[in-house]
Amino acid sequence: MLLCFICNFGVVCAATPDSQPATAFAKLVEGNKRFVTGSPSRVSPTAQQWTDLAKGQHPFAIVLACADSRLSPEIIFDQGLGDLFVIRNAGNLLDDHVIGSIEYAVEHLHVSLIVVLGHTKCGAVTAAVAGGEAPGHLKSIVESLQAAVAMAKQKPGDPVDNAVRINARLEANTLTQTEPIVAELVKTGKVTVVAARYDIATGAVEFLK
Repeated sequence: MLLCFICNFGVVCAATPDSQPATAFAKLVEGNKRFVTGSPSRVSPTAQQWTDLAKGQHPFAIVLACADSRLSPEIIFDQGLGDLFVIRNAGNLLDDHVIGSIEYAVEHLHVSLIVVLGHTKCGAVTAAVAGGEAPGHLKSIVESLQAAVAMAKQKPGDPVDNAVRINARLEANTLTQTEPIVAELVKTGKVTVVAARYDIATGAVEFLK
């Protein structure tokens, strides 16, 4: 199944219009557009919404994002409480806990879209590109980013931004092949995984092909 990817809010490929992942994707695209243009639509939840949220959650998208304080998926996609299932860590990296959380969301909450969201000026990626010995548990983060860093150094342009993009794509690709749950749902078209890059300077999200 094809999903619509956008860059600067311009469509660059087609999507199946009635597919659940494409509908979720469109919500994120429109939400980020509102955020960038300074016209967010979300307001504080009403008493009824609090009551509804207490009964259960029904997020429409999963976002694996970096822990950077300048990036909040609910805000940059202009979504409310209960709309997004957000998982965050430095470098937006996969491990067993992250994958298990994603499996829960797609299997039990029936979320159809997974976004792996990197961002400009990522401290974790910058440290990995710089090299050297990282102290404490930071070493595990830097080591996990080495594949992206190595690939980025072979490309022209900013090695940090290249690595941010490559890392998001690599993690997204890994998810599509993660057995037994995510890979099967991707294969049957029930779940779509996309990579994206958030620009801290502009607020815009670019979905990566």
